[in-house]
Amino acid sequence: MGTEVRVPRLPESVTEAVVGDWHKKPGDRVQRDETLLDLETDKVVLDVPSPGAGVLREVKKEKGATVGSEEVLGIIEAAGEAEEETAQESSPKSTPSKQAPESKTQATEKKKTRADSPETAFPSKETEAEKMPPLSPAVRRLVREHQLDPRGIPATGRDGRLTKADVVQFLQAEEEQEPAATPPPTEPEAPETKPAPAPREEGYGVRREAMSRLRQRIAERMLESQQTTATLSTFNEVNMQGIMELRHRYRDAFEERYGVRLGFMSFFIKACIEAFKRYPVVNAAVQDDDILYYHYYHIGIAVATPRGLVVPVLRDADQLSFADIELQIMDFAERARSGRLTIEELSGGTFTITNGGVFGSLLSTPILNPPQSAILGMHKIEDRPVAENGEVKIRPMMYVALSYDHRLIDGKGAVQFLVAVKEALEDPVRLLLEV
Repeated sequence: MGTEVRVPRLPESVTEAVVGDWHKKPGDRVQRDETLLDLETDKVVLDVPSPGAGVLREVKKEKGATVGSEEVLGIIEAAGEAEEETAQESSPKSTPSKQAPESKTQATEKKKTRADSPETAFPSKETEAEKMPPLSPAVRRLVREHQLDPRGIPATGRDGRLTKADVVQFLQAEEEQEPAATPPPTEPEAPETKPAPAPREEGYGVRREAMSRLRQRIAERMLESQQTTATLSTFNEVNMQGIMELRHRYRDAFEERYGVRLGFMSFFIKACIEAFKRYPVVNAAVQDDDILYYHYYHIGIAVATPRGLVVPVLRDADQLSFADIELQIMDFAERARSGRLTIEELSGGTFTITNGGVFGSLLSTPILNPPQSAILGMHKIEDRPVAENGEVKIRPMMYVALSYDHRLIDGKGAVQFLVAVKEALEDPVRLLLEV
């Protein structure tokens, strides 16, 4: 009967998936746990492994089909059964009879048929021309100049030879029969035409491509966010001098000890956690007529992938060291680009941080990630003149933006939270002392 390949059990938050690329086709051998196909959900791409070794006998859901949890995708047959069936299909059902040898009469008829080829059955013009007496040089020149067929000219010479006089007389007779040629009417000069435009380069036009399941879900969530929240943004700027000096001083030692670079994101996560402790409403959510205050900090980190934006979650970020945070972010980024994140790793965030600065963004207003009530946007670091103690200094500055749900968070609380983040970043020693 074979083994059924089924859709994995999907979480309650994911109701359906779309069949992606099949990595095997019917008839291919597969090993147990070898990836057969991809499933696209609204959060992540899932690998569907083979439940056993054998041959992929049947594909029941082609690419693009929408499927539910535990729905049958294909059939795997055990190697022994598949080989037996293949042998039965390939064995001949009857032995073809040997062809009887040709008889002597048949061979003779074939020879006759080959002898009566078109070249011998119908003599060509060249053959007939060979029967004519040879032309003299003068006659040959006239015939060639006037493009005449010598066989159509009456010959009066000895032994049927064609003479020059015969050719001249033939030409004169043709001229007398033809009416006087009238000059063709003079056509007006055609107006000057512009040269035709150069052809468009290959690929010019419109290309239609189906939107991926992930992109559809992103679009749905962005519209949902705009329509169901009262989104407002507040801005500030951070002097990154202290963090950059600290990173420069300990960069090599940190990387040598932990095997990962000391980035900016770990400082921002630590700064946000300290600010949450002062303003817990920013780490809360609206549910119907209630407010959910979370007593844990699950921070989502936006990661760009070829398929779209995904937000894996750092759980209990307050319990992680700088090295733990950087290592997890590096792992998330690698697995997000290869589509190997799990649905659980993309669920349950209480707050999100997105860094548009890595792409050159100077300032933006990030969109909320419901049901979360706030999101922090980081941006590009630029050297700018700032006033310090009555003097103008050039400092590495970054604009930061906090988008928040005004139904839950007042403007005062949002501004105070962002100022607390700014103060912690500009004096990074406070992050280590938690003051």
